[in-house]
Amino acid sequence: MKIEKLTENKIRIIVNLDDLKEKNIDLHTLMSNPLDSQNWLVELLHKAEKEVGFNTENCKILIEALATPDGLFVFTITKFKPEKETSTPKNKTVCIKRKTANLDTNNAVYSFESFEEFCNYCSYVANSSLCNLKDFSKNMSLYLYNDVYYLSISDINLSNPNLKNFYATISEFAKLVTHSNNFERKLLEHGKVIIKKNAIKKGIDYFCNIKD
Repeated sequence: MKIEKLTENKIRIIVNLDDLKEKNIDLHTLMSNPLDSQNWLVELLHKAEKEVGFNTENCKILIEALATPDGLFVFTITKFKPEKETSTPKNKTVCIKRKTANLDTNNAVYSFESFEEFCNYCSYVANSSLCNLKDFSKNMSLYLYNDVYYLSISDINLSNPNLKNFYATISEFAKLVTHSNNFERKLLEHGKVIIKKNAIKKGIDYFCNIKD
């Protein structure tokens, strides 16, 4: 099991089948009826608080689960600040959203809630094994369309060794846009180009404070 703090409000927990078996957790049950595994999920939150200082007291929690092709299970946990004048809940409410990664597509479009989230992902890439994306795709462009930032990725190298890791990590910062090919054409026609080429590399170079 590995716990990583992505931002102040988001962490990632990576587990394998052995981790689940130790707690008698069945993945199918976890995904279809997470309430049956809520004690284990709360235990994960306590562990995350001790290891990386991720305090979820009085917060709403969203847990997104991704099963990777190499047998790992990635749980992205996001906490949301409580509204004013709300009482402290006795039990944490857990919501799990299942994600799937498609490793057979040559093009993809991801939406970021803000430019800051795009920069957060660039910072993560710069400090991870994904730092060298030179041969990952022929082009990565960042667009602004209807006040949303979109990363358009074309001609993805399906044999790139970082492919699985890329899909597993970007889904923690952005959402995959369905029908990416059609939406990419819409971006070309109506979107505003923010970074024309090598968007992630330029995001790292210009907008991230990376210490050597």
